[in-house]
Amino acid sequence: MRRLFLAAAGLALLLATTRDAAGQSKQSKTGAARIPRMPDGKPNFTGVWAGPAFAHNVGSNDTDTPVVTSFDAKKMAPLVPGAEAKFRQRPNGDLRHDDPTALCLPDGHPREVLAPYAQQLIQTPDKLVILYEYMHFFRAIPIGKAHPADVDLTFMGDAVAKWEGETLVIDTIGLREWTLAASNQWHSDALHTIERLRHLDATTVSYDITIDDPKIFTKPWSQEFQMKLHPTWTILEQVCEENNRCEGGKCTSSDSQK
Repeated sequence: MRRLFLAAAGLALLLATTRDAAGQSKQSKTGAARIPRMPDGKPNFTGVWAGPAFAHNVGSNDTDTPVVTSFDAKKMAPLVPGAEAKFRQRPNGDLRHDDPTALCLPDGHPREVLAPYAQQLIQTPDKLVILYEYMHFFRAIPIGKAHPADVDLTFMGDAVAKWEGETLVIDTIGLREWTLAASNQWHSDALHTIERLRHLDATTVSYDITIDDPKIFTKPWSQEFQMKLHPTWTILEQVCEENNRCEGGKCTSSDSQK
């Protein structure tokens, strides 16, 4: 499997190397090559990335290891009075509420960010497009534009971006009330997220997300993750609606398992 971590005797050496434009391995004196840039000089985030839900232990065949990832409760702000029941909603037996993804419903933003699937970023001077492997969701984010005056509530929300120096800042509003994480944590329809992408080196990006939900939390709070570039990866076809062997939580064996 391309994302299973493969131990190798030369792992320490591989982690200290970078790749030049020809794809040949070379040792970096500083441990970090110059970051890729657009023709206008802005940092370029184009590529296929393993997001926060990976271990980022890159193996010799460009492998990586998916890990279960969620927001750290210790980093969350206190809840507003009376928000406990809305934030931690108890299961009620309806999978549309208890585990929507079991019925192939979207996980939505920002939960999608923490899914253990690859994501492809395509950048132009005026737009960032994010293609998520999971359920083939996407976000087409204009750079340098404001939110429209009238925003409908959707699973992925309305996102716009701007540059703050070397950091690309993504501002998202218009998110319908939905699951914040896979552990029965919910956000309200007032959720506003701010994502900051910043290169740490040529193949590593800091992904910092701020959660601002005044109906749930007393103040905004943030958590920083990392993303790792995988030059050999492509986005695979993942279709939840077809061959879903666990729809409604009732799983059946695959042919290979039989």
